[in-house]
Amino acid sequence: MINLSKVIKIIPTYNEKENMAALVPAIFEHMPETSILIVDDNSPDGTGQAVSDLKKNYPNLDLHQRFGDKGFGRSYIDGFRKIKSDNRYEAVVMMDADFSHNPYTVPAMVAKLDNYDLVVGSRYIKGGRIDNWKSVKRKILSRFANFYARTILGVPVNDITTGFMCFRKSVLDKVDLDSIKSDGYAFLVEMKYRIFKAGYRITEYPIVFNERREGQSKMSSKVIWESIWLPWRIRFFK
Repeated sequence: MINLSKVIKIIPTYNEKENMAALVPAIFEHMPETSILIVDDNSPDGTGQAVSDLKKNYPNLDLHQRFGDKGFGRSYIDGFRKIKSDNRYEAVVMMDADFSHNPYTVPAMVAKLDNYDLVVGSRYIKGGRIDNWKSVKRKILSRFANFYARTILGVPVNDITTGFMCFRKSVLDKVDLDSIKSDGYAFLVEMKYRIFKAGYRITEYPIVFNERREGQSKMSSKVIWESIWLPWRIRFFK
């Protein structure tokens, strides 16, 4: 079983100062031996400085400040590059900064890596659900987006758009990070597709998804259109 001291959580941020003050202590209180890498897109609200201040109390907390092209997917790729050759870690957790992904679920997901290479935190399997989504339109859109991408790409994952997942760090050896061009939430779909096509073992673990507490949503019309076009691009074009 992978020890939590060998696990690093990569969390991309943009204007998440308030959430950092609560999320980082919550993670270390529950998993003091784990590590966290915050990848911040030069947030104007001072998220980077807030993380730097927290580092004084949490030695396993690290900050990677980005000043180039902004983007959700770009942040993750830079984070992967930073830890790819770091032998301290055996597993990587991808999660949001806004408490929509419950950090207390991480140990159970990591335990599944004994038999799988990728564990997807799923809202759409038995035991999973979404709380605090009052918009029926949003619920329908999420369900359709998963069906749409899953059908086109043939990936056997019910929640292919989720951003909560963990995988063995060795998976990165067969994923060509330089060739990934998608950003936004389409990046999450492409990562699962690449891992699936590389022949890795995938399973899903039920999670409860909660609406964000604070900060700025990364959803935009550009992100939505990219998500619509991406499955066709990566399925039929090199």
